[in-house]
Amino acid sequence: MNFERENSLKSEYSRICGVDEAGRGPLAGPVVAAGVILPTDFDLQQINDSKKLSPKKREILFDRITANAIDYAIEFVDEKTIDEINILQATLLAMKRVVLKLKADFVLIDGNQKIDLNIVQETVIKGDSKVASIACASILAKVARDRFMVEQSKLYPEYEFERHKGYPTKLHREKILEFGACDIHRKSFLTKILKNGV
Repeated sequence: MNFERENSLKSEYSRICGVDEAGRGPLAGPVVAAGVILPTDFDLQQINDSKKLSPKKREILFDRITANAIDYAIEFVDEKTIDEINILQATLLAMKRVVLKLKADFVLIDGNQKIDLNIVQETVIKGDSKVASIACASILAKVARDRFMVEQSKLYPEYEFERHKGYPTKLHREKILEFGACDIHRKSFLTKILKNGV
């Protein structure tokens, strides 16, 4: 984790925000972006890309990050907006909302896409495994989205969202073929499944 790089920027910028998202690939539910501004003395022990952590570990770290961050924000963009403007634009919209909410003056973004804002930005490929604040943002986004999908599973129990969180697993595809699409499915993502039965 290149936390030294982030701290060295603090002589020039007061609110350095790491941003990441969760949920670009699922067939159902929102895409979620999170942003985190870390203090210089933040304990990086066990912090890593959310995909490399167990669900239990992510939950523990979620609480530690939210309790100790200088500031953080989490924003959802729903499936209807994803269908309207596409998943890339929906992701960037969620990130933009996060940065505006945090009033960041320097943004470190996971990936290679900048946000449509007049703020100094730096993209970092695989930033969730290289940059501390991005790694923390990835954990917040992932946990927030997973919690949302577990709640949705109570409204739509037949799809078993608590098991796959809307991702295109074999089980989820089978449920779509059996029951069709529900309100939180991304209709633009389902064309091939509903047409070809795969």
